[in-house]
Amino acid sequence: MQNKTVQNKSGRKPAITISETDYERLTGLAEALEERNPEMSETMMAELDRARVVRDSALAPTIVRMGSTLTYTADGEEKTVTLVYPGDADIEKGRIAITTPVGTALIGLREGQSIDWTARNGRTHKLTVLEVLQPAENA
Repeated sequence: MQNKTVQNKSGRKPAITISETDYERLTGLAEALEERNPEMSETMMAELDRARVVRDSALAPTIVRMGSTLTYTADGEEKTVTLVYPGDADIEKGRIAITTPVGTALIGLREGQSIDWTARNGRTHKLTVLEVLQPAENA
């Protein structure tokens, strides 16, 4: 039973929490993407709109924020990545951009939470966050 997510039980996505700083920066990024990538902009804004926004210092260390290194499973495969802004992305180094479907799905989740997300190829995947590590300045 513990594997079931809020999304599966009620048809809604799980609750997410985002720091004020991430919220402000990501809102600006989503607005900047509106012309070039309206679909990603809309997806990011939808995630930001449903997020509970808290003071940076009140965000639990087990919640995915920008700069977090986290381990998650997707389709039975375990991955460790760092969530970054597009200019810092490097898939070879495990640095995934917030502007990717999986990056947008990860923001605001806490350890143990799961979410269904749709890849660019249209396939739906289930992702579960196993562990979250914060960068030194946020820890």
